[in-house]
Amino acid sequence: MEFRRLGRSGLNISEIAYGNWLTHGSQVEEEQAQACVLTALDEGITTFDTADVYAATRAESVLGRALSGVRRESIELFTKVFFPTGQGPNDRGLGRKHIMESCEASLRRLQTDYVDLYQAHRFDRSVPLEETMTAFADLVRQGKALYIGVSEWNAEQITRAAELARELRVPLVSNQPQYSMLWRVIEPQVIPASERAGMGQIVWSPIAQGVLSGKYAPGQPAPTGSRATDSTGGADMISRWMRDEVLEPVQQLKPIADELGLSMAQLAVAWVLQNSNVSAAIIGASRPEQVTDNARAAGVRLEQDVLDRIDEIIGHVAETDPRHTRTP
Repeated sequence: MEFRRLGRSGLNISEIAYGNWLTHGSQVEEEQAQACVLTALDEGITTFDTADVYAATRAESVLGRALSGVRRESIELFTKVFFPTGQGPNDRGLGRKHIMESCEASLRRLQTDYVDLYQAHRFDRSVPLEETMTAFADLVRQGKALYIGVSEWNAEQITRAAELARELRVPLVSNQPQYSMLWRVIEPQVIPASERAGMGQIVWSPIAQGVLSGKYAPGQPAPTGSRATDSTGGADMISRWMRDEVLEPVQQLKPIADELGLSMAQLAVAWVLQNSNVSAAIIGASRPEQVTDNARAAGVRLEQDVLDRIDEIIGHVAETDPRHTRTP
């Protein structure tokens, strides 16, 4: 495993992070989830990402139990706040009440006194940004969060938050966007704004919901049990790529992966890590062997001619419009 600084902060994180969005507490039994976490630790992964809303709060609890007994100082634990975690009018969003209460609940579920990174899961247009940033700053000063980040914020939102963070002296260090060979909407605006603000990217879905693994063949039905056939596993997101005009060029990446001695999934993860503003790529897994395979992308360096060949093959079907940044 190799490590990178998170933005311009002093926090070192594993360049492969383990995330439990669609697995812990929902698709995967707890014993299997714990096996995946133990495999991640064995592979040298020290960075673990979750959110209060994943599996209706169960994902945090599963991760907390899986990491119990692990020396707290040896890992970096990330979670998020924004989406509804209850039925009340204050059980959602980035108002002060929800942020403070949600943080306390996350700490209980994760069985820890603090998180290394607390992230705003989306931008909240209904709450003054000053209120949101002040609440985050208070959590930092209370020692309940060491650093602050955002997820899927656009360039203008990142710039405004960074200005407030400087005034409040709060360490706003990261953004967590979707990013892959097929989904490049952060490149034109979000990455430049993040670089100016000293923030790094912790990217999710680097394998494009599994499409870049090559498992989906053009003209063929999706394999039984795959994410494309699971209504609870992000099938609505993957559907945008389930077209022959996308799947055909994806298959053309296999010779490149073979030449480099990589699986196609490893090539996809390695590709996002070539971006100097990316601090980590989040991988998810339902089986320990998936963790092992994806973790082997750590430390892979792709030469410019390889990156050029990938662009020639797949660049024309990639989404690059910054307006598609996932903000409500």
